[in-house]
Amino acid sequence: MAVDFMNEAPDLIKRFLLYMSGVKGRGKKTTDEYYIDLRTFFRYINRSRNLVPSDINFEDIKIDNVDLELVASVTLRETYEFMYYLKAQRNNNEASRARKTSSLRQFYKYLEKEHIIEINPLKDLETPKKKKSLPKYLTLEQSIQLLNAVEGENHQRDYCILTLFLNCGLRLSEMVGLNVSDIRTDNTMRVLGKGNKERIIYLNQACMDAINAYKEVRPVDGVKDKYALFISRNHNRMSAKTVQAMVYKYLEKIGLNAQGYSCHKLRHTAATLMYQTGNVDIRVLKDVLGHENLGTTEIYTHLSTQQLKQAAESNPLSNIKPDDK
Repeated sequence: MAVDFMNEAPDLIKRFLLYMSGVKGRGKKTTDEYYIDLRTFFRYINRSRNLVPSDINFEDIKIDNVDLELVASVTLRETYEFMYYLKAQRNNNEASRARKTSSLRQFYKYLEKEHIIEINPLKDLETPKKKKSLPKYLTLEQSIQLLNAVEGENHQRDYCILTLFLNCGLRLSEMVGLNVSDIRTDNTMRVLGKGNKERIIYLNQACMDAINAYKEVRPVDGVKDKYALFISRNHNRMSAKTVQAMVYKYLEKIGLNAQGYSCHKLRHTAATLMYQTGNVDIRVLKDVLGHENLGTTEIYTHLSTQQLKQAAESNPLSNIKPDDK
């Protein structure tokens, strides 16, 4: 959903979003999500306090009345009631509610830091617990199958993209954001990750071979974005949607599309193969993936434990019980 917070947001929220963008370096997608979350919250406050007609559609509620007095008057109880509303009325899952909690916490933390409010009413706001699930990934054999499935007019380009996904663990946004100049002569690659944070990834031989093979056929004449590494058939920078469709095409070809795999699952695959098969230290893996916190990376350490458990439970003797004597 496209939003224009510069023209829509009340002054306090706009100042917060400009701070997160200009000072904290948050990307447009993140600041848009902050705005959507805050807009939803203050729409709820307007309705729950009967500040708007009861028959007005929730999505039509304006939040132009959000000022310092209203913001400072919000209570922790109202916020938890908002979380219940999100679950009961809007069917928001744990992850969605956790994101909104984070947005509210960041907003009020900013107001307190800038001395706009004296007391932060949401200082003790707790985040809804998210279900911990192990990431889905391809096996080594499936990864090789996927690479071998590449064919067609753009096979050098597609093979290069899949190779980088599976070897470097890039995010989809990072892949489409790659420029030709990001590939360095010292076999490294500059990647611009979340929050405009730059990291350097070392490219193995498979990656370099795939990149060099693609560069030989990469379009030059008529290219609309001469800086982009990956070019679409329309001579534009490949979009996230186009890359995702390409990945789905080859996953479907090897029979995996219907099983919930995606570009992000290829990132999980790279991380899992590096950790389990390559014995990469978890702290090194954190830097390769561009994670801000080690806790985010530690999910990959649980995979082996889970596999050991599954192996034990798969034993045909696992359900045998002694005869009553």
